[in-house]
Amino acid sequence: MPHRSTVAMEWRLKKGRYAMLGSECKACRELYFPARLLCRKCRSETTERGFSGKGKIVTYTTISTAPAGFEEYAPYGVALIKLDEGPTVAGQIVNGEEMSIGKSVVPVFRRLNQDGEAGVIHYGTKFEVV
Repeated sequence: MPHRSTVAMEWRLKKGRYAMLGSECKACRELYFPARLLCRKCRSETTERGFSGKGKIVTYTTISTAPAGFEEYAPYGVALIKLDEGPTVAGQIVNGEEMSIGKSVVPVFRRLNQDGEAGVIHYGTKFEVV
């Protein structure tokens, strides 16, 4: 009997949904998040590279008026985070009241959104101040 794939299963099979996957240049070792196929510096190919998600807040803001579909989360914190490995990423801070420049963060797996009342729930990485 052939395997029947569901939307939820397809979502789970995408590694990058559940891990911080970026890339590393095979030639000059430059790191990228999100992943790139070619290095921006030397135009060489890249290879998949995982990141810890640990880092420090570079700057942040609090979103008071959320876009459609995210109203239930407002107000919420968003920060630029310099990962320990080097790249800077943007991410939602789950304990936004504790945000400040230089604070350490760790990745946490959380609900991102849902497709309608009975739809697929999407999960992914957010960050928590530690």
